[in-house]
Amino acid sequence: MTALLRYQTDLLLRSQRWLAPLLLYAVFLGVGVRAGEPVLGALGYTAAALLPVTAWVVRICLGQEPPAARGVVAAAAGRERAHLAAVLAAVACAALLGVVAVLGVTAVSDLRGVDPVRAGAAGLLATAVCVLTGAAVGVLTTRPLVRSRGWSLAALVLGSLLALVTTGSPAAYAVTGLVGAARTATVGMPWLALAGALAFAAAAVAVSTGATARRE
Repeated sequence: MTALLRYQTDLLLRSQRWLAPLLLYAVFLGVGVRAGEPVLGALGYTAAALLPVTAWVVRICLGQEPPAARGVVAAAAGRERAHLAAVLAAVACAALLGVVAVLGVTAVSDLRGVDPVRAGAAGLLATAVCVLTGAAVGVLTTRPLVRSRGWSLAALVLGSLLALVTTGSPAAYAVTGLVGAARTATVGMPWLALAGALAFAAAAVAVSTGATARRE
């Protein structure tokens, strides 16, 4: 699995397809986060913006191999393992981006009345929730479940929006918790949302991986 992860990450970096979602995330942060604003609200926005970006990166990783190369990798390592490695590589890259963003936003935001370590920890947990939820959206809206590029993109955008606004969504729970805490300066840890996001992501990846074995 380590070799597959290295292979998928190298493909992503060499293709430079990561540049578009990275620029999108930078635009989100540039528009929505201002230096000196309350840290918890800023961290909530930072986590929320990462959800569609993660879904996009997952979509890129699952479709970046030419069919011939995909067939060779599948023959050597198995379709399920190759599919899973692509998802994990995307999640790892998105998570790294999220960690950097949380540290940067925490450093430039207003920390008055809030413990910076606790605020940063809450931001990292909310970021993890949004990364996992975004990964679930990504695997459910691309191959092998959705083959059409146009429908895949439309489903990704709609799925990301619903994941951020639907009551009961782990991402919505974690983000609204952080934004609401900005008014009271009381930091809560979204452990329940993290558990829900883990379950959602695991189920989505299992469905997608199973479909890969049957349909490709």
